[in-house]
Amino acid sequence: MTQPNPKSKQASETPKSTGLEDQIVDAQKQRVDSRRWWLKLFLQPLLLLACAAVTIAGLGLAQKTGWITSGSGGTGGVTGPAAADVDYICPMMCTPPQKEPGRCPVCAMELVPASTGGDGGDERSVIVDPASRRVANIQTVAARSVAMTRIIRAVGELNYDEGTLRTISAYSDGRFEQLYVDYTGAVVKKGDRLASLYSPELYSSQIEYLEAAKSANRETPKSLLSVADANRRMQENSHQRLIELGMAEQQIEKLIQSRTAQSRLDILAPMSGTVIEKIAVEGEYVKRGQPAFRLADLSSVWLMLELFPEDAADIRYGQAVEAVMKSLPDKTFMGRVAFIAPEVDPESRTVSVRVVIDNTNGILRIGDYAKATIEVPVGQAHDRAMIYDPELANKWVSPRHPHIVSDQPGKCRLCNMDLVPASELGFTDQPQEASKAITIPRNAVLMAAGQCVVYVETQAGRFEIRRVIVGSSSRGEIAILKGLADGEVVATKGNFLLDSQMQLAGNPSLIDPTRATEPMDMVPGFDPIMIAEIRRLAEADQKVALTQIICPITDFKLGSMGVPQKVMVNDKAVFICCEGCREGLLEEPELHLEKLRSHQDSPQPEASPENHSFPPVPPLGGTPSLTPDGAQPPIGGMTIISPDSRKSGVSEERLAAPDHKAERFQ
Repeated sequence: MTQPNPKSKQASETPKSTGLEDQIVDAQKQRVDSRRWWLKLFLQPLLLLACAAVTIAGLGLAQKTGWITSGSGGTGGVTGPAAADVDYICPMMCTPPQKEPGRCPVCAMELVPASTGGDGGDERSVIVDPASRRVANIQTVAARSVAMTRIIRAVGELNYDEGTLRTISAYSDGRFEQLYVDYTGAVVKKGDRLASLYSPELYSSQIEYLEAAKSANRETPKSLLSVADANRRMQENSHQRLIELGMAEQQIEKLIQSRTAQSRLDILAPMSGTVIEKIAVEGEYVKRGQPAFRLADLSSVWLMLELFPEDAADIRYGQAVEAVMKSLPDKTFMGRVAFIAPEVDPESRTVSVRVVIDNTNGILRIGDYAKATIEVPVGQAHDRAMIYDPELANKWVSPRHPHIVSDQPGKCRLCNMDLVPASELGFTDQPQEASKAITIPRNAVLMAAGQCVVYVETQAGRFEIRRVIVGSSSRGEIAILKGLADGEVVATKGNFLLDSQMQLAGNPSLIDPTRATEPMDMVPGFDPIMIAEIRRLAEADQKVALTQIICPITDFKLGSMGVPQKVMVNDKAVFICCEGCREGLLEEPELHLEKLRSHQDSPQPEASPENHSFPPVPPLGGTPSLTPDGAQPPIGGMTIISPDSRKSGVSEERLAAPDHKAERFQ
């Protein structure tokens, strides 16, 4: 049996092993291809998403750091720093504007960015087109400079005139033998007997006086002239002694005529009046100086008032007062302020004011209550208004007794002091010379947290927020002490809508009025910024600049470009808005001086009266449906104006153009 050849066996097995390896290789290739397919299916999208996320994060970081800016409607946008200054406001206006986004701490609503009204918007103004003005019923009134008065009301009590009180005392030791006035309230006249006083000391003094008079009247030889002089001096001393013991001149004359000394002295009334206190008792022994009676002249009485310090600061000496007594409600009594206390009562926090009232007819009773009214003028800030009183015009008044008035200079009959002109006490003899105040309707002033603002119409449709200092109010009018000029036009109706527009824009408004310009003394035609710049000039230059009003080169109002520059032209001071106008002024000085002479300030916009009837609003196709646009204002057509547009006249053209925005309400 033949053996198989190994080489032939290997040759026969080689093709089989090669085919198996090929299958293994193919399987491996298929697995690799499968992995690649899965990688293509998932890994590539993941890489793309990762790249996109990195790109977005990089753009956000670049925008946040200010490397790039965000566009807005293709208008160039707002730069990064400007965007950081955006205020966020509550849609319900619960809180002031916030610097950071978030939720309102009061109502929990999401804060929204405040509308800026465009780049470079004027944060002090808002513009209203005619159609929106009719819809909002915005009405205006011009401020007036009038002699405004207010009424101060107070209550008080009648009291004795302390200047007429008298106390009658015993002039020497003795005993009251008889009382001729034996009850309180008795009315006496000057010289009436009040009581009879027994006084041994008075009797001896009368004897001494009679002996001295007898010696003085005795004829003395010329060689004894010194003795005669001594007797005369003794008589004079005795006469003075009797006066000090209470004897009147007429009683001494009666003693000389009768030449009989009396041990009893009649006590006489030193004035006419009423016995308000009887102290003496008939038969009572008294010592020298012991009070016996108290008298008061009730021809004039004092009304003691208690005023608040702010009211007391507005009244002055000699001012007229009207009083109505509780017991006589149908009668009005006139008096004048005689004294204003220099201190405030620490308990009641009031100031005592004394009023002198005439009571010649004697119908007023001490202790009665009274209601008093004092009419005081309201003047400008730092100005005590002059008072016009016809009764004191060109008169002379006592400096201590205001009811003593004379047509000529002289002495006061009560205090013997020189009378002073009424003008020195703050009174004027001309009604038109009384100080005036800027007044506007009370509803034109918006108040919050002790701050007051008004909206001034500086141009047609342009309303500017203005902080003011208010004074007293009377009859629906309120005095403006600072912040408003005569003739300026303020909004009286619809001013809350104007303020809401300013709030939505994140600008100074009633919600935060301290951001507005500080109140100052205003001049017609200038806004607070201009006035502040002009006030930086010397006082004499301020008057010239305020009179000149405009720059002769640019026609801009002085102060609108900073502090006005002073240029001397033909020995005359001329002010220009900026240094760039100096060359033009010096090239043609006469032309520009003539321009200033002929310039008249443009008139203020006319005020709309309270009962103004606006033209009917054209129909807008049914009831309007207003759709809020983010934080845009609720009144159509209101925008925050731009200073650039003001200079270029864009705002005036916009206001003058007919309204074609009815589609905004549809």
